[in-house]
Amino acid sequence: MTPEKLMELAREAMTHAYVPYSGYKVGAALLCADGTVYQGCNIENASYTPTVCAERSAFFKAVYDGHRDFKAIAVCGGKDGVITGAFPPCGVCRQVMREFCDDDFLVYMIGAGDSYEVYPLSEILPHSFKASEHMQ
Repeated sequence: MTPEKLMELAREAMTHAYVPYSGYKVGAALLCADGTVYQGCNIENASYTPTVCAERSAFFKAVYDGHRDFKAIAVCGGKDGVITGAFPPCGVCRQVMREFCDDDFLVYMIGAGDSYEVYPLSEILPHSFKASEHMQ
């Protein structure tokens, strides 16, 4: 799968967001090692704490289906679904990525137009807590 196709799927996922409170729609497309892609969107809740981010939505669907090996994720977001710049994953989503992904897992942050930034997980979550290294 090309990065462009993965980013296209993230943009499409953003259209499914449920955001009656913030108005910020976020979409994600998660690429599994076997080529399967899981899309996710953010789903808000009036009490805020139960809100789920797009990235976690995609990961949880994939894990439910038995996937544990991931290559990349594309993420986009913006007020009223308008992408004006890169939309980085929140800290909680970065930690979920760390649970399942190695340092070379790629995070594509989609910007306006055809622009995007790409970072390995090690760069967006330095000094991270990985269970395999700390829970022995």
